[in-house]
Amino acid sequence: MAQTMSVDDVLRHIRKASLFIEGITVSGGEATTQLPFIVALFTAIKADPLLQRLTCLVDSNGQLSETGWQKLLPVCDGVMLDLKAWKSECHHRLTGRDNTHIKHSIRFLAARGKLAELRLLVIPDQVDYAAHIDSLAAFIMSLGEVPVRLNAFHAQGVYGEAKAWPSATSEDVEQLAQRLRERGVDNLIFPALYL
Repeated sequence: MAQTMSVDDVLRHIRKASLFIEGITVSGGEATTQLPFIVALFTAIKADPLLQRLTCLVDSNGQLSETGWQKLLPVCDGVMLDLKAWKSECHHRLTGRDNTHIKHSIRFLAARGKLAELRLLVIPDQVDYAAHIDSLAAFIMSLGEVPVRLNAFHAQGVYGEAKAWPSATSEDVEQLAQRLRERGVDNLIFPALYL
C-alpha cells in the first residue's frame, strides 16, 4: 500500500536497519520523479554520522535530464540503468519511449564514475540486442569497467501484450552473454533466478 513519508520518516526506518545494511537503493516506478525528495534523503544520510557509511544508489529508467543528474550526483554513489533495447524503434515498441536520452544518461553517468550498473533485459523474440550486437558491445566497452547485469524477463506481474511473451531461459541469457564476451564484454552479472 502506498504511503506518504517525510525524509525524517525514512531516516527512522533506515536507522533501525543500519547495522544490517551496507546501503540503500531508491527505486520506483521511476524514483527520479521524486528528485527533490531523493536529494534531501541522500543529503541527510551523508550528513548523519551513523548513516554516512551507507551507499546511496538510484534505480532509474534514465529519463532524468542532465540538469537533474547534476543535482543528484553530489550525494549519490551510483545509478543503475536499464537499456531495454538497442535501437530506438524497438525500445519504443517495448516501453512507449525511444532510448536516445537513456543512452545519453548512460554515457553521462559513466563519464562521471556514477554508472553503478547497466542492465539489459533479455526478452526472447522481443529485444534487438542480437541484431545489433557489435554496436551494443562497442557502446558497453566505451563505458569503462561498468558491470552489466543480464536480467531474464518473466511475465509475472506484467500486463498487456507482454503477459503472453515467453520467459527468458538460462540458455537465452547465456547466448547473449557469449556474444558479448566474444566482443570483449566480460563484466557480466547473471540472474540469480529464472521463472
